[in-house]
Amino acid sequence: MAVNDECKLKFLELKAKRNYRFIVFRIEEKIQQVMVERLGEPDESYEDFSACLPPNECRYAVFDLDFTTEENCQKSKIFFIAWSPENSRVRSKMLYASSKDRFKRELDGIQVELQATDPSEMSFDIVKGRAL
Repeated sequence: MAVNDECKLKFLELKAKRNYRFIVFRIEEKIQQVMVERLGEPDESYEDFSACLPPNECRYAVFDLDFTTEENCQKSKIFFIAWSPENSRVRSKMLYASSKDRFKRELDGIQVELQATDPSEMSFDIVKGRAL
């Protein structure tokens, strides 16, 4: 599975310049390549991010979470989310599962990984709990 250069470029912008809150990636099966599907603006929320994951198709995504620790320190962590809903096509689930590790290696700076098959598995509370 090839990774489009834009994926790495936009991820670096998210990581270094914080130009985006999140990025959603999809595999273009016809050309066997991971592509950028959507870029989230810095002021978009976690709810905006969740809403753009299709209910019956797999996606990869990264989300830059800002949070405050118990010691009142401002921090941020970059999450990698493998979205694979139960009702997506079996072939699609297999394709995303088999290329996930290679794609993730292309994105240097991922701090937390999350697998989700249902929106409840990636609720904001779960994500925030994994960050702390």
